[in-house]
Amino acid sequence: MGRLAYTADSAILQNGAAMPLAGFGTWELRGPACSDLVCLAVLAGVRHIDTARMYGNEEAVGLGIRKSGIPRERLFITTKLMDSGSVRGSLRDIDDSLRKLGTDYVDLLLLHEPYAGKYEIYRAMEQALGDGRARAIGVSNFSLPALREFCGRVSVVPMADQVEAHVLLQREKFASELISMGIAPAAWSPLGGGVAGIPSNPVLSDIGRAHGKSAAQAALRFLIEEGFAVIPRTSDPRRIRENHEILDFALTGAEKERIRALDRGRSLFSWAEAYV
Repeated sequence: MGRLAYTADSAILQNGAAMPLAGFGTWELRGPACSDLVCLAVLAGVRHIDTARMYGNEEAVGLGIRKSGIPRERLFITTKLMDSGSVRGSLRDIDDSLRKLGTDYVDLLLLHEPYAGKYEIYRAMEQALGDGRARAIGVSNFSLPALREFCGRVSVVPMADQVEAHVLLQREKFASELISMGIAPAAWSPLGGGVAGIPSNPVLSDIGRAHGKSAAQAALRFLIEEGFAVIPRTSDPRRIRENHEILDFALTGAEKERIRALDRGRSLFSWAEAYV
């Protein structure tokens, strides 16, 4: 396992698959609104769609993907497993997620949190990887120490770790370590989940303006340049397009230093503090 490789718009996972760096998250989106927004995202050019069993919206996500008319093989779909209590239960959950999504496979299957039954769940995920129901497998919300311990006890090293990351919690060392291990870092709530004012931050607004971009675009671009895939969630159609248009500019060294000064080094969410 070597250092993670990148193209201009993707991280190349251990299995050779290209994971698009600019994605669309679906947490809290439900029903027809979710389907419509997923469809819009795909038609706007987004190719990485992220969901989870915990979100309760896999059927809506699958419907939105089908409504778009974009061939399945051109998309990168991620979903995440909860704790089922056993290998057999997790295998059933995988099949249920595939049925709801309306697909024979997911591009990336993640263990949603470091549950007590994480090794049983992951064994089921390894089976799904072996039989093609998952093209790649990984984890979510694993801190660096937890990930290192986990890697030493599983047969397949996780190909990605999806964690909270944004300009107020930049996790520079975390990303660097994962990249050196060949594991792709991905950022949930890359704009702070609407609780920290990132899209209106004056420093980011100033930097964005220099590139004809918004503060949010500057924030997302920073994370991509640090090696993270980003999966912002929004219910605003204009923001969907804006959040995807982050691959056509680059930050200067001085601009990145200004953004680094924004780092608070702590989670914005009390439940996620244990995972930092």
